[in-house]
Amino acid sequence: MPQFTRRQLAAALSASALLAQAPITSPPLPQNPDEELKAAKESIQRNSEQLAKFPLEMSTEPAVHFKA
Repeated sequence: MPQFTRRQLAAALSASALLAQAPITSPPLPQNPDEELKAAKESIQRNSEQLAKFPLEMSTEPAVHFKA
């Protein structure tokens, strides 16, 4: 039986998991600018709904320091 390191095992498992995923397909963008704007807004709404399903504690957010 071959010996694997943890890194080799993790790489093999992640590669197989990536190959098993369904390909991400996005619908084609409409040619009309109004329809394109509507599609973009709908996409943002769907993404917001998906993100809202996962609660995040305030302590999860990293501290941000802006330096001039």
